[in-house]
Amino acid sequence: MNLALYGYGPSDNREWIMVDCGVSFAGPDFPGVDLVLPDISFIENRLSALKGIVITHAHEDHYGAVLDLWPRLKAPVYATPFTAALLQAKREGEPGAPKVPVTIFRAGETFQVGPFSIEAVNVTHSIPEPVALAIRTPLGTVVHTGDWKIDATPALGDPTDEARLRQIGEDGVLALICDSTNAMREGVSPSERQVTQSLQEIIAAAKGRVAITTFSSNVGRIRSIAKASDDAGRQVLLMGRSMKRVADVAGELGYLDGLQPFVGEQDFGYLPRDKAVIVLTGSQGEPRAALARLSRDEHPTVALSKDDTVIFSSRSIPGNEKAIGDIKNALIERGVRIIEDQDKLVHVSGHPRRSEMKQMYEWIRPKIAVPAHGESAHLSAHAQFARDLGVPEVVSLRNGQMVRLAPGAATVIDEVPFGRLYKDGYLVGTAEQMGINERRRLSFAGQVSVLIELTAKLELEVDPEVVCMGLPAKDETGEEMSEVLIDAAAGAVESIPKGRRKDLELVREAVRRAVRGEANDAWGKKPAVTVFVTRG
Repeated sequence: MNLALYGYGPSDNREWIMVDCGVSFAGPDFPGVDLVLPDISFIENRLSALKGIVITHAHEDHYGAVLDLWPRLKAPVYATPFTAALLQAKREGEPGAPKVPVTIFRAGETFQVGPFSIEAVNVTHSIPEPVALAIRTPLGTVVHTGDWKIDATPALGDPTDEARLRQIGEDGVLALICDSTNAMREGVSPSERQVTQSLQEIIAAAKGRVAITTFSSNVGRIRSIAKASDDAGRQVLLMGRSMKRVADVAGELGYLDGLQPFVGEQDFGYLPRDKAVIVLTGSQGEPRAALARLSRDEHPTVALSKDDTVIFSSRSIPGNEKAIGDIKNALIERGVRIIEDQDKLVHVSGHPRRSEMKQMYEWIRPKIAVPAHGESAHLSAHAQFARDLGVPEVVSLRNGQMVRLAPGAATVIDEVPFGRLYKDGYLVGTAEQMGINERRRLSFAGQVSVLIELTAKLELEVDPEVVCMGLPAKDETGEEMSEVLIDAAAGAVESIPKGRRKDLELVREAVRRAVRGEANDAWGKKPAVTVFVTRG
């Protein structure tokens, strides 16, 4: 959920640019939530000062919130051709999504956004056209790396532009804001070319169908798989909406040139099992993705069976392990062979390990290091690593902290609003606005609705009506839970003197407390209770 703001100028006349605008994905703690978005209230209060939004690459955690948040920002967006095309394709798949004006830039180009001169520098990552940004101001140059690694033999595009980064370092760099994802891992990340070779060997040796699940944005990996399949005399089927969307965009931009056409689902069933490869979504255990459907044998035209192979060409994002494990177990039960990264080289990270980070620091030679993009452990490890390399100033930054890089010593000078917004269906808002906290309580302890009908004389006209949702059917004695709660509701009304029953709010609260307390006595949990009171 990356979003960085860079400001230049005095506090009463400061101009800003936003670098990236990404999403995160909701876990089980946020039932019903589709996406988690960054809270942009700080910059929303300064919209006239926001001069542009610059996107470093088209991974969801860097650009996925643009469509939802742009209507609140209305600032110009700057992106590479692939990112712009993918944003447009995404928009076409979301009814009511805004038309976002995008200015195209390419690696090697420099463009002006407000007071900032921004140079895009080619880097290597697991998606087409990632860039680092050299952001120049009269007070110095800041290099924002985005996501990157050093790969001399990438599957797509050119290697990280060492010569240009060295020159930028020679010219003098005030601060390096650098990816920390693999700051705790020694050595160098393997090359994508090594993964290509490994996949070729696995596909060539496989007996039945081969299904490979990977991130849909990893066009280089898709190309590698398609080339390996072609060499093995196999044809490739793409499954999953996002996979097909990315492939369509990549094909239009020439990234899939020279490959055999992908086969359609209607023709896939006619292929011999040893001539078929599937590239599909679902590497993170998403229950509605293509892989999960195949694991449950729910797809109408495609299936996996004994002696087929599924390759997880991806890493598990923390929190997804159980969902991924459930899919693996379902496949194993049906005789499918599973291959993961610990079995063979089927995936490499798109982020730098410590030796690569050391090279970047040697090229850039910044006065200030600001670790970014990682969890607390990664950020802390990166900060110590930068100190060990002799960087004069290291700023340990966390969400919501404003750092002054110049003039003077780099230091945290302010705390600004930050947090999360939630996309829930068609709406976006805070947890309170979306009712998420109440929804979480409902998912834990259910809900009880109670109808109390009083006569004109303030007596119960009939027994209270109780509807339970998400509660056990019976208590430990075997009595129906609804009957237990009906008795509690009736008892609460009858315990109130008739003269005081005129206060319907008093009756409502008494019944609510009684029903909730009785449920707790019978069950050990307190459900949400809603009481309706009428008087004849």
